[in-house]
Amino acid sequence: MVDVNRQTGERRMEDSGAQQPRFLDQFREQLRVRRYSLRTEDAYVDWARRFILFQGKRHPKDLGAPEVQAFLSHLAVDRGVSPSTQNQAKAALLFMYRKVLANDLPWLAEVVQAKRQPKLPVVLTPGEVRALFDQMEGVMALVAKLLYGTGMRLMEGLRLRVKDLEFERLEVIVREGKGGKDRVTMLPEGVVKSLHAHLDLVRALHEKDLQQGFGEVWLPDALAVKYKSAPRAWGWQWVFPSSLRSVDPRAGVTRRHHLQPESVQKAVRLAARAAEIIKPVTPHVLRHSFATHVLAAGHDIRTVQELLGHKDVATTMIYTHVLNKGGRGVPSPLDGL
Repeated sequence: MVDVNRQTGERRMEDSGAQQPRFLDQFREQLRVRRYSLRTEDAYVDWARRFILFQGKRHPKDLGAPEVQAFLSHLAVDRGVSPSTQNQAKAALLFMYRKVLANDLPWLAEVVQAKRQPKLPVVLTPGEVRALFDQMEGVMALVAKLLYGTGMRLMEGLRLRVKDLEFERLEVIVREGKGGKDRVTMLPEGVVKSLHAHLDLVRALHEKDLQQGFGEVWLPDALAVKYKSAPRAWGWQWVFPSSLRSVDPRAGVTRRHHLQPESVQKAVRLAARAAEIIKPVTPHVLRHSFATHVLAAGHDIRTVQELLGHKDVATTMIYTHVLNKGGRGVPSPLDGL
């Protein structure tokens, strides 16, 4: 049986009264060895915890396909989760069986996959984008404008380093985007002046951190070990750092992380409400709007595919449907009466 302490969050396996290494800690360790992001790590471990609680705290090694199917059906039928959420839960459980329990049984491939129906993205008109930006100010306005002006995903924008901004060439280098791929997109001239002013403030904040004995930033791929001075170097600092320092949950080191995505999401949502935009507006809607407006300007879909970092042009094709007027551009007979 897996014991889950709701108050302390501690979890342990009990077998004949002997305490064994905590199962969910083993799960987390396997995720870290394979370099999953912290967000994915937290999500997968949470799905494993939910699965164990749903099955009456029985150990996953004693469970199989029927229990996994029952849990996924519970999510879809009783909880009404979206297909993407159900598939994330499935991915977490499959990882748990294959990598943590080393149990790659044939039934794993037969676990139901929720089918996602294609939906048209929410897209703002240029007027709505202007109205949205009119209701924003400061750093949040700069982040929103950069997302719309470059087509970046929210986390891609928040994870920008100073060295990734090419002001002379008006380019932004997106590092390790979705699928771990790098790409290059444009840097809008309209934000260059604001970005320079913002970076002056960020640099002053960084210098203050250095004077107080801090100033380190998280680096990927053990670069901090290879290049000892890199974590404090100006070029590696976040473009949008947090106003507060915090303790890295993995390394236990006090650092200044980048802005939290929830802060940007809230700022965009409140600005949309103030602008009286009735569409559901999120930071990702700015990416959809970027793609649609670039295509509407007559640019090639392959170019838009590269700017967005889509693996398949079929993904980018969804924006061509948004451009159609009425029923695929066909005028209604009512208008001819």
